[in-house]
Amino acid sequence: LKVIAIDEQLRVIYEDNVHFDKDLPEFKTQGGVYIHSDRLTVTSPVLMWVKALDMILEKMKSSGFNFSQVRALSGAGQQHGSVYWKKGSIQILKNASSELPLHQSLKGCFSVSSSPIWMDSSTTSQCRALEKAVGGAQHLASVTGSRAYERFTGNQIAKIYSQNPEVYKQTERISLVSSFAASLFLGTYAPIDFSDGSGMNLLQIWEKAWSKSCLDACAPGLEERLGCPVPSHSVLGPISSYYSQRYGFSPDCKIVAFTGDNPASLAGMRLQEGDIAISLGTSDTLFLWIQEPTPALEGHILCNPVDSQTYMALLCFKNGSLMRERIRDECASGSWDEFSKALSSTVAGNNGNLGFYFDVMEITPEAVGIHRFNRDNQKVSSFPKEVEIRALIEGQFMAKRIHAEKLGYKVCK
Repeated sequence: LKVIAIDEQLRVIYEDNVHFDKDLPEFKTQGGVYIHSDRLTVTSPVLMWVKALDMILEKMKSSGFNFSQVRALSGAGQQHGSVYWKKGSIQILKNASSELPLHQSLKGCFSVSSSPIWMDSSTTSQCRALEKAVGGAQHLASVTGSRAYERFTGNQIAKIYSQNPEVYKQTERISLVSSFAASLFLGTYAPIDFSDGSGMNLLQIWEKAWSKSCLDACAPGLEERLGCPVPSHSVLGPISSYYSQRYGFSPDCKIVAFTGDNPASLAGMRLQEGDIAISLGTSDTLFLWIQEPTPALEGHILCNPVDSQTYMALLCFKNGSLMRERIRDECASGSWDEFSKALSSTVAGNNGNLGFYFDVMEITPEAVGIHRFNRDNQKVSSFPKEVEIRALIEGQFMAKRIHAEKLGYKVCK
């Protein structure tokens, strides 16, 4: 959990973090999560998140941070995680005593104590059922921006409803991680924003309203448990009196809707139409501002957090930095300098030599293995080292461009 305070010139005034495993060892998480015995189910304890918030605010208080100067507060949460509030919890949230840390007041508030998160992949049967119920994977993508994905919230809710109908019955509100965090500051249930809401397989991205057929396919009475979605830049209301009394926040401090981590990255990098951002990590992520999206079976279309009339496209490629590191080790003695020199020594287009490099099963597209082609489009078993390096880099970036164009991206001339 990270906090950053900035002034009106965007200068950083304060920053700090709480590390779940290290600072909250009592929850016994690894990487902030529990990986269950089936290796598919991955969850995080909800109270750990609440306790982390208590902890970070106490750290700020003891450092002398002046909470009364905070004019507005917003945040981002990991996409696709969900929190299940037990019946009657809204009263506890509204009336939390400022004498107690929040996690003590809220400890009995959650019908599911450990939240499903983005790493969970245990809902394959629910995904197939949802696609079937709405007329196929492409139709679901056309309505909600994505085909059914295991980590998406609608499928996670469907699993909870089918496995634990009693638990679902006891639930009065379902939050995303982002709207859950906003609720803690607001002192009442915060609405889900359009951007994070479009990573659920439940929101009609064109109409910005829940899809009745998707809701019905997942669980009964779901609409009232989700509340009405709102634009990502909505002011939700003033901060809860709990924070004024406990930490000295001004009662006028505004809470702005929280959103998902990916939409927040688009906003934070100030992307505009025609811009592309690429995060080169273990998985490579590409996101872009898009005016007229064409949702496909690969990738995701989300509502744009900055401008509710436009969209953002998101593509994830599993074979990212680990693949580049392997080729670096094999072809450049483990040195990025050597790798760069080899890349510079070859011409753009690689004289027609092209490669697709998938050490693990790729998401976009679903493929695996190393596939090399020479200038005559014949498959070959190997390339000279410098050709291999350029084939890897050009292949990865051309794939990103091709898949972005499939989602409606147009290269600006």
